Amino acid sequence: MLKNKKILLGVTGSIAAFKIPALIRLFIKEGAEVQVILTPFAKNFITPLTVYTLSGKPVLTDFFSDNNGQWYSHVEMGNWADLMLIAPASANTLAKMATGIADNLLLATYLAAKCPVYFAPAMDMDMYKHPATQKNIKTLIEYGNKIIPPREGELASGLCGAGRMEEPEEIIKFLINEFKKKNNLKGKKALVTAGPTYEPIDPVRFIGNHSSGIMGVEIARELMNRGAEVTLICGPIHYPIPNEIKCIKVTTAEQMLFECLNVFPNMDILVMAAAVADYKPSTFQNEKIK
Repeated sequence: MLKNKKILLGVTGSIAAFKIPALIRLFIKEGAEVQVILTPFAKNFITPLTVYTLSGKPVLTDFFSDNNGQWYSHVEMGNWADLMLIAPASANTLAKMATGIADNLLLATYLAAKCPVYFAPAMDMDMYKHPATQKNIKTLIEYGNKIIPPREGELASGLCGAGRMEEPEEIIKFLINEFKKKNNLKGKKALVTAGPTYEPIDPVRFIGNHSSGIMGVEIARELMNRGAEVTLICGPIHYPIPNEIKCIKVTTAEQMLFECLNVFPNMDILVMAAAVADYKPSTFQNEKIK
């Protein structure tokens, strides 16, 4: 499943970087083409020469070469790859990814990437469990990135717990399964509904509910990840929706019904996850009711 796939591998400053040579070898064995980007701190744990020897490609660490001024385009690399993997992903890099900081080549490439992005956290147990780190991971997942969860085990600090980067063999299996899923709904069209509907009483008040729309959006995202062409019809929600999903925004149940009936005849799959209001006023008052 990885044969001829273009893999962009980002390595950050973590002791778990010692596993990267084995990971590169497994990618090459599967027939993948691997381009590695090292952060400045990653070079403290793994050398560019080692990576070049295994990948067969010059290792990138900076935006341009000090020797001849050659510029390495993060945009071109982001468009080149079929998949981007950041492993190990340190707490520092996760925080920068979540907040859009682009102070090195890896982070700038991540922000420009058009392909699916996976990240494999690696850090000490307390750092991993810290609310800030967990919030950053949640944010990255909401953005559409996918986590390869760390294992529990002995850590570099001597502690034992969550934060140990997944083993290279398991990372390869994880990504192969993702590519298998990517194709199992290819060519299918899916319609998903999500979120609440608001039924107006007057220009100020309405009958509604507190549905966040998260379930519907995540179902739509999973269908998209499996290769389906997805249309999402949603009520008023604030949860981020992937750009690849066609989104039709509505307010009332009647509007949702109209859009569903309009789109449904061309669909292969229908998932109705919206929390449609149970009642609506029999009449709408044009002015605010005192």
